[in-house]
Amino acid sequence: MPTPKVTVIVPVRNEAAYIERCLYSIAAQDYPRSALEVLVVDGRSEDGTRQVVSRFAAESTIDLRLIDNPRLLPAAAMNVALDSARGDVILRLDGHAALAGHDFISRAVRALDETGADCVGPVLESEGETAAGRAIAAAMSSRFGVGGAAFRTGGAGRVDTVAFGAYRRDVFDRIGRFDETVAGGEDDEFNYRLLDAGGEILLLPELRATYTVRPTFTAAFRQYFRYGRAKPAVLLRHPRQARPRQSTPAAFVLALGIAVVRAVSGRPGALRALLLVYTGAATIASLVLVPRVRARTVPLIPVAFACLHLAYGLGTLAGLLGLAGRAFSRGARAGAHQSTEAPL
Repeated sequence: MPTPKVTVIVPVRNEAAYIERCLYSIAAQDYPRSALEVLVVDGRSEDGTRQVVSRFAAESTIDLRLIDNPRLLPAAAMNVALDSARGDVILRLDGHAALAGHDFISRAVRALDETGADCVGPVLESEGETAAGRAIAAAMSSRFGVGGAAFRTGGAGRVDTVAFGAYRRDVFDRIGRFDETVAGGEDDEFNYRLLDAGGEILLLPELRATYTVRPTFTAAFRQYFRYGRAKPAVLLRHPRQARPRQSTPAAFVLALGIAVVRAVSGRPGALRALLLVYTGAATIASLVLVPRVRARTVPLIPVAFACLHLAYGLGTLAGLLGLAGRAFSRGARAGAHQSTEAPL
């Protein structure tokens, strides 16, 4: 049987600090060079990313091409790359990430063949380069931080989504490509669409990838707000994939908002109780992580928890308001149209 050709697609924008490490992790794979191609899709980077990629392509033995992404969005990058991809297997990887081990691609291709799954993905090992980043990475690896997202906290078997999955090429022929209207939720939307179509996604603990998190709480807040804002639109299209963990941050933010209003009106008991419970839970969850982090990182982990939860919750509520506003606008336009056509 011929060796399946693999296309690794790497959407990037201003990743000069990380893209070389990402490309080295691909170049170090033991997969046959003749059956491997890498497509780096650049969204008009302004930090020298293109120069780093071009230099790497000139010096490396892997088949590496740089493609323009004028629409900037990661979903658009994937779709642009799919037009050029020649692989039987499509692997998506971020510029902020790297494959762990020399046999990641070999294992992924073998697992697709042996299991019959449509997609296989790795457990993600988050890492930080600053004090805040290390706390954020710890929070992203905690069930208290990200709920039951098995690809972040560890697990195996069937899952509803993965990061950096390896897909059979025919998946894109069966269910279409990435949705460019749900910025921040394109991966989940695609994976949910695959599940709704009867597909199977497997998380394989023997596959590992590293991911460098945002270096500041502000940057992480913006990232998770974007994720949360996309989630309502994604779940509206795929309600069967809804899970309690996806709405918990929004419920927490709502409860916190109500408690603050009550406190301002002279009834602070609910706010004190909510903050006490949350702080206690965050502290316990942080202490659980002590064996895995530096001692000086531990006091920052509750801050990271709060950052992720508030950002995702506020983003989800913003997404819900956006959906409601668009539905109201459509209804108003439909009503106005009907009134203009009413008989005199």
